[in-house]
Amino acid sequence: MRRPRRTRRFDLRDKHRHGSSAVVVQFTQMSSTYTEFVLAMQRIEDRLLRVTAALEAAGVPYAVVGGSAVAAWVASIVLAATRTTKDIDLLVRRADLDRITAELGRLGFRREDLRSLILFLAPDEPSRKSGVHLFWASERVRPSYQRVAPGVDEVTRSLAPFAVLDLAALVRMKLTSLRDIDRVHVADLLRVGLITDKVRARLPTDLLVRLSDVESHVDDD
Repeated sequence: MRRPRRTRRFDLRDKHRHGSSAVVVQFTQMSSTYTEFVLAMQRIEDRLLRVTAALEAAGVPYAVVGGSAVAAWVASIVLAATRTTKDIDLLVRRADLDRITAELGRLGFRREDLRSLILFLAPDEPSRKSGVHLFWASERVRPSYQRVAPGVDEVTRSLAPFAVLDLAALVRMKLTSLRDIDRVHVADLLRVGLITDKVRARLPTDLLVRLSDVESHVDDD
């Protein structure tokens, strides 16, 4: 039985084995992939700005949560420590759904109602993975969660040109969910020293236990 071929990493020594043309082709492909990645990140940022600006203009209260919120907080301390995200998470009031649908519809977004959430697909990139996801303020994100999500009034406007969830509220939301990505995000906040005693004082005992567990696995990188 033939063993599958291994895919080798790019190696400059290939220039001597196969000639410069093979190296140029492979390098060009790698460069193209990286360019696509950079453009994708730029599209997400542009999408976030357009969506939040539309909600602001319509007077719809919201809070940016998820990876974008974590990135905004981390960047306020150490820009190089920020992590990319592929989608946009917004905390909104359920009662504002029709208004949100109308505003995002004017931007070309298409609404999809899924079992666990409502999302809007971007006209330039109609993928669920890069869409705008809505979470209901002051409600449980999932029925199994012990705590409700924060309210849309728990925001700060000092970090970005849009409303970002307050730090303690964001940590509370992340520790309530505590999926793998939530652990990663809490660790990012810990590494740059954002989860101070003042933030801890606003966390209930059960979430402090979860925070301690995440903290015990955080390295010093």
